Amino acid sequence: MKKVGVVGFTGVMGAGIVQLCAQSGYEVVGYSRDPERTRKALAVIEKHLGRLVDKEKITAEDKAAALSRISATDEMNGLAACDLVIESAVEDMNLKKSVFTELDGVCRPDAILATNTSSLSIIDLAMATRRPNQVLGLHFFNPAPLMPLLEVVKTIATSDETLEAGKAFGESLGKTIIVARDAPGYIVNTLLIPYLLNAIRMLDRGQAGHEDIDTAIKAGLNYPMGPLQVADYIGLDSLLFIANIMYEESKEPQYAAPPLLKKMVTAGWLGRKSGKGFYEYR
Repeated sequence: MKKVGVVGFTGVMGAGIVQLCAQSGYEVVGYSRDPERTRKALAVIEKHLGRLVDKEKITAEDKAAALSRISATDEMNGLAACDLVIESAVEDMNLKKSVFTELDGVCRPDAILATNTSSLSIIDLAMATRRPNQVLGLHFFNPAPLMPLLEVVKTIATSDETLEAGKAFGESLGKTIIVARDAPGYIVNTLLIPYLLNAIRMLDRGQAGHEDIDTAIKAGLNYPMGPLQVADYIGLDSLLFIANIMYEESKEPQYAAPPLLKKMVTAGWLGRKSGKGFYEYR
């Protein structure tokens, strides 16, 4: 595997995946139909690599080499020569299905197609192609170049060969690999989402204040961040979306979104990205 394509590389996760792959020695092609967003994404990647140089994590030569491996295309057939294409578009099932159908038509028959979705059904995406055995999940965590974990997700149709190729790819990026089946939330979100929602329920019923809830977890369990701080970091709209997907598929009460979370999203209090969530940010 030498050449990797990334669909949706102008988003935060997509840009991070492009940077990570380029730093790991892969040729990377980012796909976007928006020239201005493409320009900004490439500038962000260059900026992040520059910070690594400033911190002496990499050399200026390493930065130049990584940037030389990155190219961009505004046509899907620009990904035709890729050995692996990772979809990192917004969490919209219909959009993702259309991307996979289009990729199936332009990519080589032996190419592997992967998705970075954190919550949607991967088998549904796989069945939008004629190669469901060559489709799997590669769930990176934000920021992709720094977070050590990669969830490799196997559907009921994913072949053992595709799974092994996905694991080997993740290892080549320096990631810690865990394998999960194609179920809502995989491993991390299945544990994380109820934890965050329970903290919001606790706040909503007045059992404790937001700072005390977070302090209890940080000082009592030695976690680096409290659950409400994590929720603000993820984005309350993203948290609500993931919770709704998981509840819709499982019908388990632990995934039901608390009324407070819904109200905050309605009010536009989305956490760090909006400047206000459970905390205020400048």
